Amino acid sequence: MKILVTGGAGFVGTNLIKRLLKEGHKVISIDNYNTGLESNHQEVGSWGSCTYLNYDIRNIKDYSPWGDFDVAFHMAAIARIQPSFENPKDYFTVNANGTMNIAEWCSKNNVPLIYAGSSSKHSGKFKNPYTFSKDIGEDIIKLYEEHFNLSSTITRFYNVYGPYQLTEGGYTTLIGRWLHNMENNIQCEVYGDGEQRRDFTHVDDIVEALVNIMDNKVYGYDFELGRGKNVSVNEVAKMMNITPVYKDAKPGEARHTLNTDNTANQILGWNPQKELIDYLKNII
Repeated sequence: MKILVTGGAGFVGTNLIKRLLKEGHKVISIDNYNTGLESNHQEVGSWGSCTYLNYDIRNIKDYSPWGDFDVAFHMAAIARIQPSFENPKDYFTVNANGTMNIAEWCSKNNVPLIYAGSSSKHSGKFKNPYTFSKDIGEDIIKLYEEHFNLSSTITRFYNVYGPYQLTEGGYTTLIGRWLHNMENNIQCEVYGDGEQRRDFTHVDDIVEALVNIMDNKVYGYDFELGRGKNVSVNEVAKMMNITPVYKDAKPGEARHTLNTDNTANQILGWNPQKELIDYLKNII
């Protein structure tokens, strides 16, 4: 198949493209390299090929110049909660307007769309600008599905970790940031009391669900992609043998994240396999 991946040089996008290439697909990646990295580009082997293009989804209204696509994965977004308070407008234009552009194009060209939403919506759409912008993105997808014949599925990720995660800067995840700090003898910080719990889900399990949706043409669903187990930040510190410094809690963060929906298991047979403790044991 010929597949479009927006955000293809980012964390989840890179892992997704790696899997798609191994399965022999031809991939076009669109990324503006705001947080995506050229070092994430996958080697093109005999099994598949990927073309990496430097474009901003806010400015693309027609993807046709790059060919006819069988499916599109919309992974591109500005992520993370805290930076969204500093630049809310950028979050709205990328996560909402950029999503509208690709939804419009997919609906007109009969290209199924698999959208990367966020589990943060369960803490309330007005909790922070990031969550609000991703929730608008979901509403746009549903609008085009309802009225403009878009075939789509929404997926919501929970606290993803694994290869190609960012380790520096304001867009890092907890696991990526702490691994970097440990390697560079930098103090690890906890914001709040550390008892906030997170549903950490390995990126390989996320990709497994995404490819399953594509292969089986499962559209018209919302899938919560979390393990259904959560651990506290303090427990993660113990797993990593870290003694963190505690600082004041930051605004906009959910107290806990936990997937309690098993639709992905029922419809896709999705059963996440990887445990955080095993990942940390192998990497530390």
